[in-house]
Amino acid sequence: MGKIDESREFIPVRIAVLTVSDSRSMAEDRSGQVLADRIAEAGHILADRRILPDERAAIATQLRAWCACDDVDVIISTGGTGLTGRDVSVEAHRDVYEKEIEAFATVFTHVSWQKIGTSAVQSRATGGVAQGTYLFALPGSPGACRDAWDEILRYQLDYRYRPCNFVEIMPRLDEHRRRK
Repeated sequence: MGKIDESREFIPVRIAVLTVSDSRSMAEDRSGQVLADRIAEAGHILADRRILPDERAAIATQLRAWCACDDVDVIISTGGTGLTGRDVSVEAHRDVYEKEIEAFATVFTHVSWQKIGTSAVQSRATGGVAQGTYLFALPGSPGACRDAWDEILRYQLDYRYRPCNFVEIMPRLDEHRRRK
């Protein structure tokens, strides 16, 4: 099992949060607030926070804009991962991904299974990488955001976490572009 190596220095990462909802305002965005609070409590930087409607093209455009931004290392979206016709976050994320992190969905399902049982099958949480930026799409419930952060992301976004973490490989995510 992994653990935090206190001999390593913490490296804060810059995280953007996108809430996908046709009906929520910033004041009503409990899931986005859960993520923003946890990002700050962990010592990371909230690079940006926005709300967009469930529109695939608009979501993908925002994800691409943040991926192109030097001030964003990680993007976490919440909402739009369900099974209804308006749930298009996963498709928008996959429109942007260069590589999908398939195991993120598997681990998220495992964490959810322990909390909500077979209802975990209704989530389509996903993770990937594009332009040297990590992207994660989480369900829209505050509980799912807590579970994803507390059980997965807080560790993988902590440079001190051993045996390995996402932060330590960030400098190599776009190395293929630098080679000639």
